[in-house]
Amino acid sequence: MTEEKKLRKKDLRSVFWRSFALQGAFNYERMQNLGFCYTMIPVIKRLYDKQEDQSLALKRHLEIFNTTPVVSPTIAGITAAMEEQNANNKDFDTSSINAVKTALMGPLAGIGDSLFWGTLRIIAAGIGISLAVQGNIIGPLLFLLLYNIPNILVRFFGLKYGYSVGVNSLERIQKEGLMDKIMAVATTVGLVVVGAMVATMLKVTTPLKFSVNGAEVVIQDILDQILPNILPLTLTFIVFWMLRKKFSISKLTIGIIFFGIIIHWIGIL
Repeated sequence: MTEEKKLRKKDLRSVFWRSFALQGAFNYERMQNLGFCYTMIPVIKRLYDKQEDQSLALKRHLEIFNTTPVVSPTIAGITAAMEEQNANNKDFDTSSINAVKTALMGPLAGIGDSLFWGTLRIIAAGIGISLAVQGNIIGPLLFLLLYNIPNILVRFFGLKYGYSVGVNSLERIQKEGLMDKIMAVATTVGLVVVGAMVATMLKVTTPLKFSVNGAEVVIQDILDQILPNILPLTLTFIVFWMLRKKFSISKLTIGIIFFGIIIHWIGIL
């Protein structure tokens, strides 16, 4: 009887550290496939002795792969568990490995994008910027800590959980409806945070004023009585509308910069 192949903690630690290089060779044909294949090399070397088996495993993980980097170790953990099953079971269907990877990429990317790109990064940046504009060196350091500590923890425990639970994790998450709940909460929190940042961090005011029967009327005071921060809100909706109309982000950014310089020079805003 052949000895059962089993991954060691050392192998999983290598997978964890390699996951940070996921986008090191990003390409527009198969996205993060090279990075994911690089991540899986310690697993492949540990489980397969024959060069032919190693080559087949490497080719499996050169298929298209794309997800939020922070959740990629979770997928790598599940994939490692499946590779372990394949190494110990000759009747294992290897096509199911890429099938599970493909099934996980989209849903987990939705959670990762909502939680990290759309929520945590904005909150951390908002806190860091509010301190940095005051000349406080803690601002950028706090941003890095607030974003990267949860990032590293999710990567580490995601890999550990994915490997220990294996293939059943996807079925369990979908069965309990946790994925939809997490995405709904993350989206709500993200929208609230973005809305608060528009009101507190986007400064758009007008110095315009005129006299009526000797009394000075300040336009900004009138606008604030109608709706506080109406100008930042209006600018946000205009930019949002332009993005919905597929305006180029780079051209839109440059346009806003030049528009701001011109109207400030004229004295309108």
